[in-house]
Amino acid sequence: MAIFKGAGVAIVTPFHEDGSIHYEKFAQLVEEQIAGGTDAIIVCGTTGESSTLTHEEHLDLIRFCVETVKGRVPVVAGTGSNCTQTAVYLSQEAEKYGADALLLVTPYYNKATQNGLFAHYKKVADSVKLPIILYNVPSRTGCNIQPQTAVRLCTEVENIVGIKEASGNISQVAKLQSLADGKVDVYSGNDDQIVPILSLGGKGVISVLSNVAPRQTHDICQKFFDGDVEGSMQEQLRAIDLCDALFCEVNPIPVKAALNLMGKEVGPARMPLSEMEPQNVERLKKAMQEYGILAKEA
Repeated sequence: MAIFKGAGVAIVTPFHEDGSIHYEKFAQLVEEQIAGGTDAIIVCGTTGESSTLTHEEHLDLIRFCVETVKGRVPVVAGTGSNCTQTAVYLSQEAEKYGADALLLVTPYYNKATQNGLFAHYKKVADSVKLPIILYNVPSRTGCNIQPQTAVRLCTEVENIVGIKEASGNISQVAKLQSLADGKVDVYSGNDDQIVPILSLGGKGVISVLSNVAPRQTHDICQKFFDGDVEGSMQEQLRAIDLCDALFCEVNPIPVKAALNLMGKEVGPARMPLSEMEPQNVERLKKAMQEYGILAKEA
């Protein structure tokens, strides 16, 4: 049984202008996501700027998210680290706070071997009872989970159940699924590849796009599940320019800018991330207007 099927939002972390977490705004975003049909909330991921949160902030935000969601959809907590013991600590605390599942990014910077990745993930998984989704994003971590390693983890470690695949390599996803024999729940980690990964047996997406278009992202998945592959494909293609604009600078700079353009007031990104370049703001505004989530200027 998959942790969730459909579109899970990799939710942003809103900040006050002084850089502190804006909890009231976070609660508003959660409510809007659930009302918009989002199938899961993924808190403290890359889009949530987990790399700049203190451990105390990180865990407090997970606790607050669980309390806000109140069991209406699954809460998947990002608890990965490039230090195995830190990942164990964060994962155990998230379990205490009532998270439904964990998302564990590959150790970044260390560049572990495949055997090192297996040992790292097994150590974390053995420390908790929660189901775990591996997170493969080599463009950010310098480390790629090979298909054989992902299948081995999901086969040999009982509570490792899936992978967020953000390698961008559809051939790698196909190879993974050919080896998996149904043992790996695959989620797209790229909003422009939802339908391709669903067509290979994927369970859904962990999405940046959902922050600004929750209903539409949910519908891409739901139409596919309902057998309307043509409708799903059309929704995917309609979103391509917006997806491109949301990644024209490093995530989450553009998505926070987009939410602010929509009047959501999620504040700035934390340093070392910076304000979006003016020409890219214009590109983003145009894509949002063409997609229909931002009014065209008179």
